[in-house]
Amino acid sequence: VQLQASGGGLVQAGGSLRLSCAASGRPNSNYAMGWFRQAPGKERNFLAAITNGNTYYADSVKGRFTISRDNAKNTVYLQMNSLKPEDTAVYYCTLPWPRNDYWGQGTLVTVSS
Repeated sequence: VQLQASGGGLVQAGGSLRLSCAASGRPNSNYAMGWFRQAPGKERNFLAAITNGNTYYADSVKGRFTISRDNAKNTVYLQMNSLKPEDTAVYYCTLPWPRNDYWGQGTLVTVSS
């Protein structure tokens, strides 16, 4: 299984971005998928996860970020709104959450003040 994350970039505070993570190599659409992020000099932290029936969020992003999936495309998305400078990090997708056996390469999000 390979995970390809995309959609990162530079955005001003208050702006929005949508990250995508496409899974290939015969992933099972029943698996839960997750998003994590790692800011410079800090540990990697859980952000959100999605199963086929439920979503889970870290308190730090609840109400601002939305995770969704398109099983036909084997893709999970992370819609990020009201971005803050402290959201600046490399964002990673994982499969299957919470075991997190596979990780995407990460996509950099930079939020300017």
